[in-house]
Amino acid sequence: QVQLVESGGGLVQAGGSLRLTCAASGSIFSIYALGWYRQAPGKQRELVATITSGGSTNYADSVKGRFTISRDNAKKKVNLQMNSLKPEDTAVYYCYMAVGNWGQGTQVTVSS
Repeated sequence: QVQLVESGGGLVQAGGSLRLTCAASGSIFSIYALGWYRQAPGKQRELVATITSGGSTNYADSVKGRFTISRDNAKKKVNLQMNSLKPEDTAVYYCYMAVGNWGQGTQVTVSS
């Protein structure tokens, strides 16, 4: 059973940066696509960014040019570097592995 644990969330002012990390347990990691999703209060969970096993990336239009997803297969981690943060980026951010596993989420709050 794969477990995903996110870290790195917090409170930051608009224009600031945060780096989220998701650490995976279990032996299978490198062959699966990974992603970051977010859910703001009263809204549906939405895709932020994904990365395939081969390293191809995809981003929501709202974060293109500001966020970067990366993976380290040796360390079984997926990262989300978030720059130029905006108040509308405030949400709980979830890590996802394409076997149906989700992390518990980490709160990101951007103050104006």
